[in-house]
Amino acid sequence: MADVRYYTEEGLQNLKDELQELKTKGRADMAKQIAEARDKGDLSENAEYDAAKDAQGLMEMRIAELEGLVGNARVKKQEDVDTSKVSILCTAKIKNLKNGMEVKYTLVSEKEANLKEGKISYESPIGKGLLNKKIGEIAQVQAPAGMLEFEILDITLE
Repeated sequence: MADVRYYTEEGLQNLKDELQELKTKGRADMAKQIAEARDKGDLSENAEYDAAKDAQGLMEMRIAELEGLVGNARVKKQEDVDTSKVSILCTAKIKNLKNGMEVKYTLVSEKEANLKEGKISYESPIGKGLLNKKIGEIAQVQAPAGMLEFEILDITLE
């Protein structure tokens, strides 16, 4: 069985939109490119045709990947989130015990993660370390720089 992934409604809709775009416009554009390249002569020496076929293969791989993601996706709604512990869609205010720095991270799916917006994947090392922790608990995270410790200061929905 494939891995179930959790998304916000917006995140799942973005995946569905990309899939629909590739299946309709993407495939039509690709067929047109292949037809134009085929019209340019001998296929055995036609680099443009080979490139178009390679691009088609990559696009079909992306379509298959998106179909798998959408098929195994589950929407997590804010009203279903328990803020007594860190979980998907929660925003955790944490304090790095080594340097005293405080930051807020919202745990989202890997596809929705955006560090500039303070959104990290629940599958990332920090995300995994924070999951199921309660206010006041210490999350230990193995990072390339070594073991990091974060104190959970607050858990909210933002």
